[in-house]
Amino acid sequence: MTWLDLPADHPFGLHNLPYGVFSTGPDGERRVGVRVGEQVLDLVACAEQAGMESAAVWRGGSLDAFLAEGRPAWTAAREWLTEQLTNDEYRDTVEPHLVPVSDVTMHLPFAVADYVDFYASEHHATNVGRIFRPDSAPLTPNWKHLPIGYHGRAGTVVVSGTDVVRPTGQRKAPADDAPTFGPSVRLDIEAELGFVVGGSTALGDRVDLADADEHLFGVVLLNDWSARDLQAWEYVPLGPFLGKSFATSISPWVVTTDALRAARVPLPGQDPQPLPYLAGDGAYGLDVHVEVDWNGTVVSRPEFRDMYWSPAQMLAHLSVNGASVRPGDLFGSGTISGPAKETRGCFLELTWSGQEPVTLDDGSERTFLEDGDTVTLRATAPGPDGTVIGFGECTGTVRPAR
Repeated sequence: MTWLDLPADHPFGLHNLPYGVFSTGPDGERRVGVRVGEQVLDLVACAEQAGMESAAVWRGGSLDAFLAEGRPAWTAAREWLTEQLTNDEYRDTVEPHLVPVSDVTMHLPFAVADYVDFYASEHHATNVGRIFRPDSAPLTPNWKHLPIGYHGRAGTVVVSGTDVVRPTGQRKAPADDAPTFGPSVRLDIEAELGFVVGGSTALGDRVDLADADEHLFGVVLLNDWSARDLQAWEYVPLGPFLGKSFATSISPWVVTTDALRAARVPLPGQDPQPLPYLAGDGAYGLDVHVEVDWNGTVVSRPEFRDMYWSPAQMLAHLSVNGASVRPGDLFGSGTISGPAKETRGCFLELTWSGQEPVTLDDGSERTFLEDGDTVTLRATAPGPDGTVIGFGECTGTVRPAR
C-alpha cells in the first residue's frame, strides 16, 4: 500500500529501496537518494523538511557517513522511508522531493576504502584451472578450505557508464621466446556481485561469521574487467596485478541486504567441512539471477546460488587475521559461473580461451572484447510475497588503448 503510482511488481518497489548518489545534470550538486519505481527520492531534502537531525549523514553527496553508522541506523532509515512512502499523511512533504530517474546522472555512491576480489565459484575456478594449468589439478589444494582472494585497486572502481580504456602491459604466450609490450588482445569481463561494507573494526579485531550481517550493508553488480594475456604472464607466483587493476565497474544502486532477506538460500554444499571460524548458520547463499549482455546479445545467465563460498564467509576470512574493516570497503564475489556453458560469467570460460567463438545477434563473432564493444550486467532476485528485487544495470564500453 502506497500513495505512489507504483505497480506492485515493479523491481524498484517499496520492497527494494536501494541507495545511490545522483545529480540533476553532470555538473549539479551530488545528492544521496533512494530509488522508488522510476523516481529518485532526494533524502537530504526530505529528511530536512521532516526536521530530522539524522539528515546530516546523507549530506556531502556520498553514502560514506551513513555506512559508518552501522546496522541500527540502516534499519531505522529503512523503516522511516517505508513510513514516508506509504502513509498518506506525508505525501505533501515527500512528493516534491521525487525526481524522475530519466532526469538524473548517477555517480559512484561511496568512496571505496579497500577493494578485495574473491574467487568463490567452484565452477569458475575449475574451468580457469583447466585453461591456465592443463597439466595440473584444476583446483589448488587450498581452494575448498578458504575463500581465495586478492587485493585490488580501490582507486579504479568506477560507476556504471564509465568507459574502460584497453589496458597496456607485458604479455607472453607459451610459445614466445620473450615477453612483448602492448595493448591487451584478450580483454575480458567478470560478472560478479560486490558487497558493500559498513561499520568498522579496530586493527587486530575480526568479524565473526555470526556478526557478518552487522557489517554487510548492501550489494551492487560488479564487473571486474580482466586482461587475460597480461594476467597469464604475471600471476605466478603472487597473483593478479595489472591484468585486473585498470578498471572495475559497479552499478549505481546499492541494494540493501535487508531487501534481500527473501533471496537467502542454502549454500550448494561444502566438502570438506570448513574450519570452525567459517562454519555456522551465518553462511548463506543468495538467489540472484544475473544476465550478461554483449553488444545487445544476452550471452550468459549465471546464477549466484551456485557459488561455493558465502559472502559472510568471505568477510569473516578477510578479517580473521586482524585486518580492520572500514566503511566503504568493497569485496567482489569473483566470477559467477555455473555448471552449464550458458551460465559461465566470463568470456575466457564462455569461449574456452578463444577456441569457441560466440556469435552475436548481428552475426558478428567474438572471442574477447574488441574496441567499441559494450557489456551490460543485469540482475534480479526474489523479494517478499512474490515481488522482484531489481539491481539495475552495470555497463561499460571499451575504448582503444592510449
